[in-house]
Parts: sequence; structure tokens; C-alpha cells
Amino acid sequence: MLDKNQPIIVKKIKKSGGGHSGGAWKIAYADFVTAMMAFFLLMWLLAVTDEEQQRAISNYFQNPTAVTGGDKGANSAIINMGSAVRMDPGAFGLRQEASPAREQATANSAVPTDSDVEKRMEEIEQRALVDLKEQIEHAIEQNENLSPYREQMLMEMTNDGLRISVMDKQNRPMFDVGSADLKWYMSSILREIAKLVNSVPNKISIAGHTDARRYYSDSGYSNWELSADRANASRRQLMSGGMRSDKIVRVVGLASMALHDKKDPNSPANRRITLTVLKKKAEEAISKESEAIHYTEAPDYLNIPSIDASMVELPTTPASATTPPPHE
Repeated sequence: MLDKNQPIIVKKIKKSGGGHSGGAWKIAYADFVTAMMAFFLLMWLLAVTDEEQQRAISNYFQNPTAVTGGDKGANSAIINMGSAVRMDPGAFGLRQEASPAREQATANSAVPTDSDVEKRMEEIEQRALVDLKEQIEHAIEQNENLSPYREQMLMEMTNDGLRISVMDKQNRPMFDVGSADLKWYMSSILREIAKLVNSVPNKISIAGHTDARRYYSDSGYSNWELSADRANASRRQLMSGGMRSDKIVRVVGLASMALHDKKDPNSPANRRITLTVLKKKAEEAISKESEAIHYTEAPDYLNIPSIDASMVELPTTPASATTPPPHE
């Protein structure tokens, strides 16, 4: 017979609200979301980085101890944090309309073109020639022997460069009358100019000029020869003053073809020497002109065939000819 005092044990089972799987699905879902976030992050990085930045990111994950201070040493391919990654608005369909201010800023930051560089070089060259002009004026004024002749010098900027004209004055010529012999003060002026022109890389052109008076000579010597001889005498004086011979690209005599004082063709100011410190474009134009008239071999139209004398029939009786009288 059972003992009436035996304890009764009641077992109660609590049912959870999660069903059979409990909360494990939340962990799986979190892993899935994390994987998707990593995937889209990777896609974004591929869209906004270039090949070099992608290589740097790859190297970083292969050797992170270079940043964390590990004992494997630094990696030279670590990402350069100084350059920010710029996202293209069109990568995700977020194309923005360009504003006038943004277009102006982009234009200002654009890489200079060849024309911009050429224009800048011309401005620098122009400034150098203006400085040279001021230096020559100052040097002449500071020289007690040459300052009285300052009014016979004219310096002006032209399309070809800095033109320096040294002109005759009444009772104060730069050359002996009818010759290419320089006066002592003309020699001193040219020597002073030579020192200063050597300070710039520009080439120079020398031209001799005369007035409109005809030069009479039994030998046929004219203003053309006189102006050319005076230009060449000036060239020699410049070189004796220290100017390098390779700086001179042209020496010409123009006679009275380019008068300074057109109202008075016989004015002493028309008898002058002009030195032009050439700009680069003018120098190139002179070089092309020289190349155009310089032939390394005779052109085709000058290759005249030789004539066989045996094929030429000579007249048996020479024709009478009347010799014209000589010109007076």
C-alpha cells in the first residue's frame, strides 16, 4: 500500500515564442546584410578609384602591419591619404547640371595651351627688350663723353624688336663724308651698345642708310655701296667691342630706300645706322628667307645642256655689224 506522505512532483515545461529555431535566424540575417554591405562597398570603390589607387588598396590589405606598427616594416605602396578620392556624379546616375561659375573655375584651372605658352614667352621677351632699352639709355647718359650725342640716338620698340638708330646731325656726322670711316664718338657708342646687347640672347640685324643725295663716282660707287660699307664697318666695331659674331644675322645697305625724315629726303637724320635687336619671330623669318635663297645645288631650270660645237654651222662670210657708240 502506497505511503500517503509520498511527495508529488509536477514538471512544467515553458514554451518559448521563437518556435523550433529560436533566435538563430537573426544571426544569419545579420551575416547576410553585412556581406551585402561589403559587396556594395567593393562595387563603389571599383567605380570611384583608378587602377593605381586600387593597387594601393590591395597592397594595404596584404600588408596592414605597415600602418599598425608591426614588425614587418613599412610598405611603400600604402595609400597616399593626401589625395582624396573624387566621386564621379555619373557613376550612380547623379549627373549635375554645370553652372557658369563651375565652368569658369574649370576653365581657369585648365592646362595652358601652346598659344598661352607662346604668348607668355612673347611678353617675357618684350619685357627684356624694354629693360635693354632703359639700360642703354642710362649707360649713354652716365658717360660724360657720350651723353652729348644722346639726342642723335633714337630707340623704339617695333614689331621686329628693339630698333636703335644712330643718326647724323648738322656739323656732327657719325662717319667721314663720303666714306665708311667712323668718327671716334660713333665707335664709342657702338662699343657701349655691344656690351649691353650681349646680355640678351636675341640676335641683331644691322642696316646702313643714306640721304637722297646722289653719290657721284667714276667707278660706279653709289649710295648702295656706301650704306652697305657703313653697315659692315659698324659690325666690325661692335665685334671689337665684345659682341659675339654669332649674334649678327644680317648686314644690309638700303641707300635712301627707308628715309627717316620723308619730308626732307636730304636731312642729315636720314644718314644713319640702325641696329635691331630681333624678336624670336623676326629672327626665324630672316633665317627662312636666307634658306629660301640658298641653294645647295643648282635647280633644274638652271641645268642647261652642253652644246656640241661640231653640230653648229658657222657662216662663211661674217655679217657686217655696226658698233654703237659708248654711253656718256
